[in-house]
Amino acid sequence: MEHLVNTLWKGGLRFESDNPTGNSLLMGVSSEEGGLAQGLSPKALMLSSLAGCSGVDVIVILEKMKVALDSFRITVVGELTDVHPKFYHKVKLTYQFQGKSLPQEKIKKAVALSAEKYCGVMAMFRKFAEINIEIQYSEK
Repeated sequence: MEHLVNTLWKGGLRFESDNPTGNSLLMGVSSEEGGLAQGLSPKALMLSSLAGCSGVDVIVILEKMKVALDSFRITVVGELTDVHPKFYHKVKLTYQFQGKSLPQEKIKKAVALSAEKYCGVMAMFRKFAEINIEIQYSEK
């Protein structure tokens, strides 16, 4: 399957990029990097893509398992290399679940299935980064 993305220069160090759904976003760099601090950082978007991909998997799997959540958050911290081209060589994902009587074994299984089998973005990250996963539970 092919995906087409169009990216248009918007002046300065800003770009608008669309995706196959027709939605678009603005990308840019920080003022420290010579930008206007407008838009989302391209590298940070990679971390968002990782969280979004895995998050979709986890929710779909937990819905099939009939697990109800009050809240779900994924925090991703990426560590860049020191030399150019800088890329994420270490990434930590923290999955935070909140709800009543959370079935921890089912949640662990859903996260593992996403991380090891279903999330294509995770598979791509594994080609260049060490991935660490933590799961946190908060009962309401």
